[in-house]
Amino acid sequence: MTKRADWEKAFEASPRRDVDAETMSGVPIDAVYGPDDGEFPGQYPYTRGPYASMYRSKLWTMRMFAGFGTPEDTNARFKEILRSGGDGLSTAFDMPTLMGRDSDDPRSEGEVGKGGVSVDTVVDVADLFADIDLAKISTSMTINSPAPILLAMYVAVAEQHGTVRKELRGTLQNDMLKEYQAQKEYIFPPRPSIRLVTDVIRFTAAEMPLWSPVSVSGYHIREAGSTAAQELAFTLANGFAYVESAMAAGLDVDLFAPRLSFFFNAHNDFFEEIGKYRAARRIWARWLKERYGAKSERSMQLRFHTQTAGVSLTAQQAELNIARVAIQAMAGVLGGTQSLHTDSFDEALALPTEKAARLALRTQQVIAHETGAALVADPLGGSHYVEWMTDEMERQAEEVFAHLDDVGGGSILEGCFACIDNGWFMGEIADASWRLERKVNDGRRIIVGANAFTDGDGGRPPILSIPPGAEELQRKRLADVRQARNDAAVATALDAVRVVAMEPTANTMPAILDAVRVHATEGEIINTMAEVFGRYAEVAVL
Repeated sequence: MTKRADWEKAFEASPRRDVDAETMSGVPIDAVYGPDDGEFPGQYPYTRGPYASMYRSKLWTMRMFAGFGTPEDTNARFKEILRSGGDGLSTAFDMPTLMGRDSDDPRSEGEVGKGGVSVDTVVDVADLFADIDLAKISTSMTINSPAPILLAMYVAVAEQHGTVRKELRGTLQNDMLKEYQAQKEYIFPPRPSIRLVTDVIRFTAAEMPLWSPVSVSGYHIREAGSTAAQELAFTLANGFAYVESAMAAGLDVDLFAPRLSFFFNAHNDFFEEIGKYRAARRIWARWLKERYGAKSERSMQLRFHTQTAGVSLTAQQAELNIARVAIQAMAGVLGGTQSLHTDSFDEALALPTEKAARLALRTQQVIAHETGAALVADPLGGSHYVEWMTDEMERQAEEVFAHLDDVGGGSILEGCFACIDNGWFMGEIADASWRLERKVNDGRRIIVGANAFTDGDGGRPPILSIPPGAEELQRKRLADVRQARNDAAVATALDAVRVVAMEPTANTMPAILDAVRVHATEGEIINTMAEVFGRYAEVAVL
């Protein structure tokens, strides 16, 4: 039996969207093209896509990122996204929340609700998702150091409304290694941070089979200035490290690997991005099978979310960002993404307005329903250029893996720890960023509207303004919760968190769940764990 025959069997067993499989001119088109014994989507090593039917069965999830002001402010934006046809939510948190600080912490002053929504307690999460059916919607939360706490709050709110945790669908970013490499929103040192990541993996594997406990994120690595190949390599290496950590904790790889997901950037170099996505699937499949002994196809099928490149957006002639985002989004679709966020054109100026966010969602809908791009799996597969680019991305990534393996004495996890300690990741990203900036400054790389074709700005569009009283309102909400709660119950719950944190093999999630249920704040739980784990301060490496 040929590979095509195998694919046809799998394709016929797949569900179908109600869609005309033909061009605009009425020419019938197949769901995939290629030689009978070539690679096909849904077949190892999944270069051409993780599923046989790809978008013929289900479009990618249109998961729009939102968060600002108070929970009520963001809840209103969530509802607008859903009314406009979005089918997944992605939550942006403000800097105090990302850093584990309560809104009334002196270090939070001036930042509450500014870069995302403010969350202090489970009450805030209840208001954030008010009147949204968590049994039906898929939710992503872009949170890292406090990820176990936010997951616990989400589970507690869902269960208050009768949705059991095993029915919840969504993704927790919970990717701590990239924080030390690029984004820098860390709290604890690397090793206890990875212990918490592993605790979440263990908890969701046992209790939340539909939930992705880690979204291994290359996005922030790329936004920090890496090349596409570095983004690919560092991200997959981090994924391998989480696999090694979970296996060391006693989990079978096929128990948790199917729920690991990835998060990639879609930048301006169209074909390079597509090659990156295709190489990612191939590498992950081979490593999971050959190095980590995975038997399940689901463990080997890399699935990923894509977000268009925020760092590529320009404040100058901001409307040009609409074109950039559309092209970047098309790269994600042609590369086979499972979910997609399209940046709003005004994000180089401020958080997006409702109108700009709706236009960004409509961009995805145009690609999905008007271009024909969703009718054929891997439509650029077989292109000499795209196949070469895929191979080149893989070659460069394997060089990085070899380096980490060598430094880590045969362990990618230990190699990641070592290269965080010696500054290797940060140095590689900084060098790549410097090289690109030189090209932009010298005019060797054109940024339309910024360093060329700079006439006709047309002025700046209206931008979103966070109400000046949002911070004061959030602090009052927190004070009201503190006043109404049972302080003795909170103290007991925090003591339990401290005790379990001191037991290296114990899972912290149950204790954290108990703490959020009695309205312990995020900051209180973080501070309690910091008493055991300590706090991390980056050391300059010269």
